[in-house]
Amino acid sequence: MEKKMLFGKYETGKLLGKGTFAKVYCATNTATGERVAVKVIKKEEVKTEAMMEQIEREISVMRLVRHPNIVELREVLATRTKIFIVMEYVNGGELFAKVAKGRLKEDAARKYFQQLISAVEFCHSCGVCHRDLKPENLLLDHNGNLKVTDFGLSVLLERLIGDGLLYTQCGTPAYIAPEILRNKGYDGTKSDIWSCGVILYVLLGGFLPFRDENLFRLYKKIFKADYKFPPWFPPTPRRLLSKILVSNPAKRISIREIMQDTWFSKGFKIPIGISVDEEEEIGGIMKSSSPSSPAILNAFEFISSISAVDLSSLFENKKKMESIFTSKCSATVIMAKIQVMGKKLGFKVGRVSGSALRLQGAAAAEGGRKGRLVVTAEVFKVAPEVAVVKFSKNSGDVVEYAKFCEEKLRHNLKEIISTWHGGDILGDTINHYGQETFGGEDEDLNAAKLKALN
Repeated sequence: MEKKMLFGKYETGKLLGKGTFAKVYCATNTATGERVAVKVIKKEEVKTEAMMEQIEREISVMRLVRHPNIVELREVLATRTKIFIVMEYVNGGELFAKVAKGRLKEDAARKYFQQLISAVEFCHSCGVCHRDLKPENLLLDHNGNLKVTDFGLSVLLERLIGDGLLYTQCGTPAYIAPEILRNKGYDGTKSDIWSCGVILYVLLGGFLPFRDENLFRLYKKIFKADYKFPPWFPPTPRRLLSKILVSNPAKRISIREIMQDTWFSKGFKIPIGISVDEEEEIGGIMKSSSPSSPAILNAFEFISSISAVDLSSLFENKKKMESIFTSKCSATVIMAKIQVMGKKLGFKVGRVSGSALRLQGAAAAEGGRKGRLVVTAEVFKVAPEVAVVKFSKNSGDVVEYAKFCEEKLRHNLKEIISTWHGGDILGDTINHYGQETFGGEDEDLNAAKLKALN
């Protein structure tokens, strides 16, 4: 890549990764020689006000939390067409890479868990909930210390109104707390604690506590906190996890209680964090002063674009095109709405089973390469208050199916959709640990990861 100078201060280097609307580059501060990670966002690609609000919120949160175990924001710069978020550059890779090689020894797992809890406790003390904690968002510096990153889904509690609860369903399926799925409002600090518990299980167990090939069955296990410990799991952290992975958030252990646990507190020293109360707003984007302390960051997973897709795609040779959403409506209402929509759009609608419909297009669309579009819609009731609806492409053109889902399905069923999760149609995959991949890994690498985990 051709090196470029940014603002006469940063010389850009190799591309570290790219996401939905941004690219992350390694760069060097020419004045100090310090390496940094620069996330470059094109304003024209941030098409909606909601996306801009998300970027501003992420910057605001990173500006607010300064802690030894949290990736540090250096500064934010902007031109008329681009936004540049400059962060510390961490060169130790993801914690996920360590776990992919096998479970960790108890002392190593405790160290990382202590650093994670310390960082999360500090975020909560500043009124910040992360909402997407997982090993892929935990990086390691050159000294092997943990750094929490990716605040794209974070929220500032002080900005909540009404009952003070959160209602947005977000996160990565395998790490998401059951109360988020219920769609009745949840305490973000409690859901973060649940995710921390899942991470601790992964560190000590070597695999996820909740796993299944299909999303609706995975959700059922999460709802019930249905998991088991392998024989090699140390007994003392078992007792701690049994207090964390509790489906009722009101009965779940608090972070303060976790820090008082005898297993957790062994050798633990509380690091000092610094919160920043005031921010300077420049042109609608927050800008921070650049701290003097050097640091490092691998920023591959900085862009957040969570899609809860069917995990079965990882275990099938032939990948299906699927889109998923959750609904609070009954199965009867959902099926009726889909039938009305299908007939309205000119599909021949037939019932496959009590909870599945088949929608067959009248004829192949212009330019369609694989005949008429045929779609199956299935409804799974995973709890009294939550249904998962899955649309699968049986035949027809991929582009036509994409347009059907994004332009017609979402619009015509918006009254019954609680949360649209998208699916493989958007190009997202979730690996065995629920990791999001943004076009940066080939099939051989994903296969190697799965082999290592099995």
